Amino acid sequence: MPIALLRAREKVLGPVRQMLSKVGLTEQQWRVLRVLEECGVLDPTEISERACLLLPSLTRILHTLEGKALIYREPHPHDGRKQQITLTNAGRMVVDANMAEAMLLCQQLKAGLGEARLELLLDLLNDLQEASLEEPRAKETAQTS
Repeated sequence: MPIALLRAREKVLGPVRQMLSKVGLTEQQWRVLRVLEECGVLDPTEISERACLLLPSLTRILHTLEGKALIYREPHPHDGRKQQITLTNAGRMVVDANMAEAMLLCQQLKAGLGEARLELLLDLLNDLQEASLEEPRAKETAQTS
């Protein structure tokens, strides 16, 4: 199963990487920009959770995006230990300029699988994400003890 998931991931992300290479972004940087575009101002912890990135990786990505003037950071108004991250106009323009192609890639995937199968796949992936892989092992251990 892990190999099948990796192959599927590469099948989906290959065309996305090609799209992003034209504008000098990685898929992780794109995820951060998309999360900020969808959600607005967020702190790094929220971004890491929504973009499925570890905080140490996110720190490097934010530094790179800030260097490209696609995001800016400012202190949190109520908690000086936190930062707020926002898209700049340039960041918004990058997202806007690539959304049509990103949506086309999604439509191609939907056309290839069919809408019903794509919905089923998404439901199954969500179920897999929510399933605890530890419970069966804990039960097996308890049963053998």
